[in-house]
Amino acid sequence: MKISNRVKTIAAGSTAVVAAGVKAGVASAATFCPDGTKLGAGKSLADCDDLKNGDANTNDLMTTVNTIINIVIGVIGFVAVAMTIYGGVQYTTSAGDPGKVKKAKDTIMYGIVGLVVAILAFAIVNFLLSSLTKAK
Repeated sequence: MKISNRVKTIAAGSTAVVAAGVKAGVASAATFCPDGTKLGAGKSLADCDDLKNGDANTNDLMTTVNTIINIVIGVIGFVAVAMTIYGGVQYTTSAGDPGKVKKAKDTIMYGIVGLVVAILAFAIVNFLLSSLTKAK
């Protein structure tokens, strides 16, 4: 099976975009203390006040649940974006076949709907959990 130049270009461009995003994410990664404060350049976790005082273990059940839910919603959002990209590749390689074009458009639409649902779920969960934890 011969791979067209268009597919090669899309694959190379997608790889470049992903690589740039990973590099930007690594370059912008910062070190944070357990209380959420950002450490300056050249500082380590030993410079955090909570760790010096020994009271860094302030996590409660709601914080753990919030973290788990945010990770799950993040994975769902990533899958939705991946499905949208997959639908775009399907659309590009459909060669005008009406059945393949419809399937590709449906994949793109469902990927976008999934992304919107993931963003709304993230907002609703964080709003509810922050309201519950402030009600103490």
